[in-house]
Amino acid sequence: MPDPWLSIIGLGEDGPASLPPASRDALDRAEIVFGAPRHLALAGIAGPRGREWSVPFDLAPLLALRGQRVAALVSGDPFWHGAGGSIAARLDPGEWRAFPAPGTFSLAAARLGWRLEEVACLGLHAAPFARLRPVMARGARAICLLRDGAAPAQLAGWLVAQRLGATRMLVLEALGGPRERIRQARADGFALDCIAPVAVALDGADLPPGAGLPRGFGLPDDSFAHDGQITRRAIRAMTLAALGPRAGEMLWDIGGGSGSISVEWCLNGGRAVTLEPRADRLANIRANIEAFGLAGRMRAVHGDAPDFLHDLPVPDAIFIGGGASAAVIDVLPPARLVANAVTLETEALLIALHAQRGGSLTRIALEEAASLGRMRGWTPARSVVQWSWP
Repeated sequence: MPDPWLSIIGLGEDGPASLPPASRDALDRAEIVFGAPRHLALAGIAGPRGREWSVPFDLAPLLALRGQRVAALVSGDPFWHGAGGSIAARLDPGEWRAFPAPGTFSLAAARLGWRLEEVACLGLHAAPFARLRPVMARGARAICLLRDGAAPAQLAGWLVAQRLGATRMLVLEALGGPRERIRQARADGFALDCIAPVAVALDGADLPPGAGLPRGFGLPDDSFAHDGQITRRAIRAMTLAALGPRAGEMLWDIGGGSGSISVEWCLNGGRAVTLEPRADRLANIRANIEAFGLAGRMRAVHGDAPDFLHDLPVPDAIFIGGGASAAVIDVLPPARLVANAVTLETEALLIALHAQRGGSLTRIALEEAASLGRMRGWTPARSVVQWSWP
C-alpha cells in the first residue's frame, strides 16, 4: 500500500497521552492538522499548523491539501458516529489510514460493566430523541451520544412525555479525561447540570410492563397523527405481512393518507417514500416522520401517481392504499405489489388483475364487539379486498 497522505486519528479526552506510538507518530509527522477546536486544544496544536473544521462541516478545505501530509483529529473511533465515514467516502482506499481510539460507547460500557453487544448505541447528537421510540422498553438499555450539556435534561423531559419516566439515566461526562464524571437520576426526577462532551446510558429495568413502543405489525391507530384516513390496525398488520419488509428495502406508499404503512415499514428496517396529493394529509405524514424519528429513512412527497413517480428511488415493494387505477398499475416498475380496495370499482380492477396476472387475492372482513342496547353485538367494518403480486 502506498504511503497515505491523510491520517484519521481518534483522540480521547486525555489528549495525546494515551495515543499508541503509531497514532502519535502520524500526528507528529503531519504538516497540517484538522480538527474541532476542542480536539486541537487537547492535542496542543496551535498556529498555522492547526486548521479548524468549517461550520457547517465541509471537507473541501481538507481535500484541497491532497498530496501534503495531513492529519484529521476525530473523537475516539472515527467510524462509529464519527467523521471517518464521511472522509473515507470522498477518497480512494490508498489515500488514508485510520488510527482508532476507544470511542464513547466502549468507554461507557467499560465504566458501567454493560455488554456492548446487548446495548443499543445511538448518535442523538445529530438525530432526534424519537430514534429511541422503538428501542426503549422494560429491560432495554441504550447508550446515547448527546449534543451538549443541556441535552440530558431535554432527553429526560422527552422520556417523561413518552411515559418512560422510570428510566434510569446514567450521565457520563468527558469520559477518559481529567474532568470525567458519572452520575445518575431517574428521568422523572432529573435535576443535574452537565458539561460536554456528554453521553447518557439509559436503563429500562424499572419501567412497568407494557412500556414503550410494541414491535411487529399493527401499532394502535392513535399512535399516528391522522384525520381518519388511515389503514386501520388489523388491516395494516395484514398489509405489512403481505409486503414483507426487509432491512434496507425501499417502499413506495402511493396515496399515503397518514403514512402509517410507511412508518411501520421503516420501523422494521426499511426505507420509504410516501406519495400524497393532499397538503393537509401531507402535514400528518411529516408529523409522523418526526414523531417516530424516521427522518432520513422516510420521505413525504406532495403529488399523485402516476405523474410524480418518475423521480422516486427504485422500489423493492409498492403499496397502493386507495384509488388504484389501471393507469397507475400499468406504469409501475417491477416490485412486490400490494393494493387494497374498499370501493366496488377498485375491487373490480383488482379482481381483473388477479385473473390476468395471478398473485394472491384476499377479502378481509372484520367485526368488532360494540354496545347493542343493554347487551353487545358484532359491528362489521368495511370489507377490504387485497391483491398482492407476484
